[in-house]
Amino acid sequence: MYNDKRVRVNRNITSPQVRLIDMHGTMLGIKPLIEAVNMARGANLDLVEISPGANPPVCKVMDFSKFLYEKEKQDRENRKKQKAGVLKEIRLNPRIASADLHTKIRHIEEFLKEHNKVRVTVVFRGRENQHRNLGEEILMAIKDNLSSVGVVEGRPSMMGNRMSIMLAPAHIKQAPPAKPAAPSQQPKPEQAPGA
Repeated sequence: MYNDKRVRVNRNITSPQVRLIDMHGTMLGIKPLIEAVNMARGANLDLVEISPGANPPVCKVMDFSKFLYEKEKQDRENRKKQKAGVLKEIRLNPRIASADLHTKIRHIEEFLKEHNKVRVTVVFRGRENQHRNLGEEILMAIKDNLSSVGVVEGRPSMMGNRMSIMLAPAHIKQAPPAKPAAPSQQPKPEQAPGA
């Protein structure tokens, strides 16, 4: 009735004897396969081989479709945990429009919520290299917008014509920032209040 390549069920079990566990988890000892299958059928359940390597194999009386559902759910969780921690990269232009920047910020937020690290890079071309402060302002705006879900690892770094920061999901927090309360922008001349 049910067939899964990795798990033998009912008549697909090949051993003449099995070590039987009933539906309540009680070990019943070694039983002939026919008796174990009949017991499972009498309870409207399946006989599932849960430990094929044992001698004789260990079988349990259970609902096989529920077993498959739980196994699939566990596999999904394991895959999710494996995928977590992938490094994503978002590239920006220093002349990015504010609507486009908000869209990129939403994407970064989604990546962080999926437990991924995100490298945000501003790429300067030609004369844009003379206005690197624009890139730093964009990166700081991203950092401020995402402070609830992400933590910046280190300071903005320059590599050729690229300025980038690394964001990690907020709950991972590897290392505290170098300067906890100090703003990381370059100092600007102070203006008189009320200007």
